[in-house]
Amino acid sequence: MCKQLWGKNKKKIGVAPAVALCNPKYSHNIGQSIRAASCFGVKQVWYSGNRITLDEYGKKHRLPREERMKGYKDVELHQFDYFFEQFPKDVTPVAVELREGSEMLTQFEHPEKAVYIFGPEDGSIPSVQLQHCHRFVVIPTRHCVNLSAAVYLLLYDRFMKRQQAGLEPMCMDDIMDEHRGFIQ
Repeated sequence: MCKQLWGKNKKKIGVAPAVALCNPKYSHNIGQSIRAASCFGVKQVWYSGNRITLDEYGKKHRLPREERMKGYKDVELHQFDYFFEQFPKDVTPVAVELREGSEMLTQFEHPEKAVYIFGPEDGSIPSVQLQHCHRFVVIPTRHCVNLSAAVYLLLYDRFMKRQQAGLEPMCMDDIMDEHRGFIQ
């Protein structure tokens, strides 16, 4: 599930929109970010750092059972410290961070080809990644939210605004394509 990429000359495989997590601390936040991406049609989740190492054999950290069993195969997971190198130049890196000059999410116009950058659970987006960011957005809450909750909030906002603009389906039949066992 997790692919490693090596070398600057390798073909760029980044597909926007995408989510990038900087040095996450907990594997369950990676799992929930994959789930959020799947729910809202984002095809890739990237993460950097070495605090979480996922492997196929379970010798290291593993995604939570629910994420492994659901098989969100429509979302690729990539671990790569220099994820910006993997995207074409026409993407817009968006830092999701509370900082001076950040746009409020409620007023934010999402770029078509956005790569949303999230900092770790216990810190901020590192300056080496911030220098690549063209836009900054803040989620207006009274308190900090969990990393995966921030991913859900941002991707929901993107999806909702795309629906309002007529770019995403608004019919329940079009968006609810998995059996959920509704009681009639």
